[in-house]
Amino acid sequence: MDHIKTLIDRYPVLQVCEKSIRDAAEAIIVSYEQGGKLLVAGNGGSASDSDHICGELLKSFVLKRTPDKQFLDALTAIDADTGAYLADKLQGSLPAIALTNQSALMTASLNDVDGNVMFAQQVNGYGKKEDVFFGISTSGNSKDVIYALVVAKAKGLKTIALTGKTGGKVKDIADISIIVPENETYKIQELHLPVYHALCLEIEAHFFKE
Repeated sequence: MDHIKTLIDRYPVLQVCEKSIRDAAEAIIVSYEQGGKLLVAGNGGSASDSDHICGELLKSFVLKRTPDKQFLDALTAIDADTGAYLADKLQGSLPAIALTNQSALMTASLNDVDGNVMFAQQVNGYGKKEDVFFGISTSGNSKDVIYALVVAKAKGLKTIALTGKTGGKVKDIADISIIVPENETYKIQELHLPVYHALCLEIEAHFFKE
C-alpha cells in the first residue's frame, strides 16, 4: 500500500506537500538502512508530536514486527525462561530518540547556559552522519529547532523540517521541508499528525513487510 497516496486522498490539501513527504520517508529509510537513527524535537504540542513519532517507530505501529530469529535464539540461550518470555513480547524496533525528555540536561541548560541550545547540545552528543534530525516547528522560526538543524547539518546529518505558514527560517536550512498549508498553530498541528503517521506507516511497511 502507498500510505502517502492514501494520506493525500484523505487530506487533498496536503497535495502540495506530497514530494517533500515522500522525500522525508526516503531519507529516513536510507538512514535506517545505513545503521542510523532518527532524532526528533519540537516545542509544546510539537514536543508531544516528537514523542508520538518515536512511539510509532520504536514498537509495532500497524504491522506485526517479529524480531530476527538469531536475536530470539540468543535471548533463550542466555536464560530459557526469560528468553522465551521476551521472545513472545518484544517487537522489531526502529531507533528514534525524542530530544524533549532530558529533564536534567534541559534544566542545566536553562540555568547554566541557554535553554535554546538544549536540542542542539543533544544533536551534538547523539548525532552521527548516518542519522536524520527531524525538527518540528509550526512557525518555522523556533530558535531551539533552528540551532539543532544547524548543528545537525554541520555534523553531516540529513535534516527534515515539519512546519507550516511560510516555512519560516527552517525551510532555508533543512534539506527537506514539509510545509503544511495552514497558518494558525492548531490547524498546522492538526495536519502534522496525519503527515507523520503516513511517514511512520511508510517506513514500517518498508522494513516489516507482512
